[in-house]
This record gives sequence, structure tokens and C-alpha cells, in this order.
Amino acid sequence: MTVTGLPFGAFLAALLVLIPLPGHWRARNIPTLSIIAWLFVINVTHGINTIAWSDNFDMKLAVWCDIVIRLDAGANLALPAACFCLCMHLERVASVRLVGTNALDKRRRMIIDLVVCLGLPIIYMALFYIVQGHRFDIVEGFGCHAATYVSIPEFFIVWFLPIVFALGTLVFSALAFLHFFRRRATFATHLASSSAGLTPGRYFRLMSMSIVLMFWSLLIISCNLYFNYRPGLRPWTNWADVHSNFSRVSRFPTKFIPEDSLRWTYFLWWTTPISAYIFVLFFAFGQDALREYWACVQWISTNVLRRKPQGMSQLGSLLPISSPPPSYDQKDSKTFTHKSSQTKLLASPSSTTHYDSKFSITATSPSDTHSFSDSMSYHYERRLDIPQDVSASMDSTFTRLSPISISQSSLFTCIPPPTPPAPARLFDDDRLSRYSTVTTHAI
Repeated sequence: MTVTGLPFGAFLAALLVLIPLPGHWRARNIPTLSIIAWLFVINVTHGINTIAWSDNFDMKLAVWCDIVIRLDAGANLALPAACFCLCMHLERVASVRLVGTNALDKRRRMIIDLVVCLGLPIIYMALFYIVQGHRFDIVEGFGCHAATYVSIPEFFIVWFLPIVFALGTLVFSALAFLHFFRRRATFATHLASSSAGLTPGRYFRLMSMSIVLMFWSLLIISCNLYFNYRPGLRPWTNWADVHSNFSRVSRFPTKFIPEDSLRWTYFLWWTTPISAYIFVLFFAFGQDALREYWACVQWISTNVLRRKPQGMSQLGSLLPISSPPPSYDQKDSKTFTHKSSQTKLLASPSSTTHYDSKFSITATSPSDTHSFSDSMSYHYERRLDIPQDVSASMDSTFTRLSPISISQSSLFTCIPPPTPPAPARLFDDDRLSRYSTVTTHAI
């Protein structure tokens, strides 16, 4: 039997699960790093198994199979344990107990996470030998599988701790949501002051991922218990009887496997890649992941394609003098117009008089004909709504003041002109004071 979809699904899951790795590595998040490591290793081993035994059930790679069945046993406990540690930490973050933690508390938490996520699975792999009936089984198309002596001790050694961790995850997630509802109005501020380095979006992604993986783990455990225990439990007599003929390797061609059992084997095999896909869905499309993608693209562009990014400081000197910023309307090569919003001066809707005031600034330098020969003008327009009782007195004032020529310093003190665009530095300030002529017109 040749199944090409199995190795593709396993290796794709192993590749995708590495996408969120850089962000979690910088955060030193031991539970999520443990989930990534275990899912990567298990999917790689399952993919290799499906390739090595894709169309055969030969006895080969015995040492490899010894390693694989131990890793499967460790992952069976490691994934629920990592979700438990993650939810326990998120519950502490949502409560008030994490406020003011120091480096010693963080180090203690990392040690506890390492013991639970890595130390316990290693001990679990060693204890697996107690309920290992014979060396291993080889199934055509799937590769080597662990062979357990289905009994009461096997339930407590293989399945009891994963169930406890899954239920503990449920308890801590419920407590975390309870803390959130109690302080939901100030939850973002509470996260910022908790020194946990979590935003509300990242917090709820971690919590949702833990809950989904917890229910998924309970479903997998239930299916395994049903598939393994439906023939019934075997009596635990003594050590010699359980481990008799221990070096035996049972081999199963698919044509001799019942149809129902083969479907269950397919389903249980796909639970491992699906676990990786679930994890990736929660972290591969967040803002942190998008920043990682962009950083990767920039690294490839700089180090592989040898392209140097051009900053605005490098491009500023290349901009033409006649190119104004977008906020100005270009009338000629060196003329810009800016219109301000309408201004009202304590006017009632019934009695107002409208004035359109306009002034222009013209700067020329007759001595520097090579740098520039024409003038530069800035036009400023403003529409004023003025009450009628004030307009009469202002008319005479405007009549006396129109037209009038004033100095540059007086103009910028009384009526500040719009700021000229940054690229148009055609002359120095001392040259402007010597050669500029400023004229205003009030209409």
C-alpha cells in the first residue's frame, strides 16, 4: 500500500509549526516552545515512518523504532502538560499575584515549566517499559507503533496523567476567564503593569489555543481508550508473564487489518498533524507573525539578493526643487497655495460679515542668478466670519492699512505664514534677510 498524502501532511505540519518559533523564543515562553518542539519531532518521525514503510511491513530500522515509540509516549504527556503550564501562567497574569514579579520569580517559573514540559515526559518514557508487552509493532503504510499490555496499570501509567493535565487546563482557563470578567474594564492596563509582556490580543490567543488543544487532547485520549479497550482488559499477572518474549516484533499488512480498525488507525495517525495545524492557526496570522514575515523578507532582500534599502535621508537630496509636498497646490514651478479651514470669531448665525484676507510672500535673490532667477511665492488665504458690529470698525482699519509694506520680522510676528515645504532650501537665512522683499495685501 502506497499512501503519498501521509508524508506530505506530516512534513507540512512540521514545517508550519516552526513559523511562530522566533517570537516565542524571544519571549522565553517555555510551554509554547515545548509544544512547538514536540509537534515538530513527532510529525517528522511520523513522516519518515510513512516513507520507510509506505508499501511494505519489513523488519528494519529496529533502533529507530525503539526511539520513535518512546517519543510517541513522551508526546502523549508533553502536549497536555504544556497546555496546563500555559494556562496556569495565564491565570496568574489575569490575577493580581503576578504584579511586581522579579527576575528570581521568572527564573523559578521557567524551571517549573522545564520540569513539567520536559522532565516529566522523559520520566514517562522510562516508565513506559513497565506496560510494554513486546518490543514494537510494524503496520504497513504507517511504520512502527508501540505495543502496550492493555490493563489497569497501563491506564494509570499511560493515560491517567494526560487526563489530569487536561482537566487541570480546564480549571485554570476557567479561573483566568473569571479574573478577566472581574476586571475587564481595566484588563489592558492590568496586563501592561503585570510585567508579563503580553497584550490583550496575544493573551487571548494563548488562552484560546490552550483551551482548543485541551479539548482536542481529551478527544484523542477518548478515541485511543475506545480503540484499545474495546476488546477488553487483560489481567496483570506478574512481570515475567507480561514481558515474556519481549523481543518479538509483530507485523501487520493492511490487507489483513479489518476495515474498521484501519479507519481508526488513519484517524489516530492524522491527529498529530491536525494538532500542529491547530497551533499554527492561532499564531501564524497575528501581528507578531506578520512582523516576522516582513523581517524575513528584509533579511533575504539584504543578505541574499544584496539589495540596500533606500531611506528618506538618502532620497531627500534627489528630490527636485519644484516638487512641493502633497498639502500644497502647485501653480507654477515655485508657487504653492495653502488654504486653511474656516475660522469663526464669536459670530452669531444671523449677523455676520465675510472677509477674504490674503497675503503673499515673495522672495527673490537678484545676485545669485545661477542658482535661481525667478521668484518664489507663497499664497495664504483665510475666510473670516465677523459680526456686523465689529465689521464696521474693521472696514476703516483695513482701508487705512491697505496696501501697506511691512518688514519680514513684523509680518511673521503678527500673521505667521504657512510653513514652506522642507525640500525648498534655496538660500540661507542670512541671504534671505538681505534680498527678500515681503509684501502683504488685505482685501
